[in-house]
Amino acid sequence: MNPNILVIEDVPEMAELVSLYLRKADMTVTAVGTAELGLEKLKDCVPDLVVLDLNLPGMSGFEFLQHFRAEYKATIPVIIVSARDADEDIIKGLGIGADEFVTKPFSPRVLVARVQANLRRHAETEAAAEETIKFGDYTLLLNSCVLKQGAVKIPLSTKEYEVLEYLVKHAGETLSPEKVYSGVWKEQFGDLTAVAVYIQRLRKKIEKDPANPQYLKTVFGLGYRFDMEGTSGEN
Repeated sequence: MNPNILVIEDVPEMAELVSLYLRKADMTVTAVGTAELGLEKLKDCVPDLVVLDLNLPGMSGFEFLQHFRAEYKATIPVIIVSARDADEDIIKGLGIGADEFVTKPFSPRVLVARVQANLRRHAETEAAAEETIKFGDYTLLLNSCVLKQGAVKIPLSTKEYEVLEYLVKHAGETLSPEKVYSGVWKEQFGDLTAVAVYIQRLRKKIEKDPANPQYLKTVFGLGYRFDMEGTSGEN
């Protein structure tokens, strides 16, 4: 499956050039002109790598990167491509989570090579000593915090992943909303409706029929139970 690359670049000609070379290297590319649009795209699909400009209208590249590292998997490579070449900018970018800093102007072929190298290192890191839990045709990759259906990544926010992992690790147990909230949010008291919200989000992503779930079941009056076998009939 071709790697998915998110390009965030506000200069259309530059975005088109980068996208052209990446597609020639058999990559699937989504290009957007603002960090805000980039965040919207993340809700649909978490990419395998991000190519990020810094000088963007509205939210800056630095702000996007901080949000991305806080909300999504910390190991997804991010390559900053920017005309800003001051040491302070490079140090800041690498310090808040960028994997590489490429200054403009640059060779598109060299950028593609850097993208390929980062994807290769990322794949090797994920494969090394990966602990997994399987249910149905899904695989939960515990080290890299990823859910896959077959070979396809299912996009999950950090909190969605944490809720799913907690339920899977307690499969077969009936868990009250209070227990799920305490186990995931690490707080004894809080808004327990958040648990139901995330349960519904997860059902939409892993259940064939969210109204009749096979895995993520409701035990009325008691809470939730994760069924590793994926049997139907109870919700």
